[in-house]
Amino acid sequence: MPFRFRLQPRGRVLRVLRGPVLVAALAAAGCSDDPITNPDQTPPTQVTETYSGTLTVNGAVAHPIAVLTAGNVVATLTALDPAAVVVAGEEHATEVGLSMGTWNGIACSVGAPTLSNDSAKVGVSLTGTATATGNYCIRIYDSGGAYRIQQATAYELTVTHY
Repeated sequence: MPFRFRLQPRGRVLRVLRGPVLVAALAAAGCSDDPITNPDQTPPTQVTETYSGTLTVNGAVAHPIAVLTAGNVVATLTALDPAAVVVAGEEHATEVGLSMGTWNGIACSVGAPTLSNDSAKVGVSLTGTATATGNYCIRIYDSGGAYRIQQATAYELTVTHY
């Protein structure tokens, strides 16, 4: 028997092939391993700010900071002068209080949970996370501890944030 070719109407062939072709196209589109990228998006820039001043006995000083991108905020006590106090004839590193909070335009409000260290010495860092852009603050204060400041004391803070 010789082979016979039977011609089918054109519309029927397209209808028969439409389903498998559509399934194959969707499967191929869903199997891409290419990561989605946005060439216009740049990573946030870290900002470093330095604050200095004089802390008085029983005093406090707040420094407002404007956080432009959510992320870590790190405040480091970089200098105290005098850096040591003498208590009961022994020399100890001077301790001050260091806290982070939100700035309302007038004062630094440290809410719950409180992010503070009442025994901060030179080199100590306080790390918090800003969950949104906004006005935050770093507060340095006489904590009244055993090795507290005994006179007006110069300080320097370094704050990094985004």
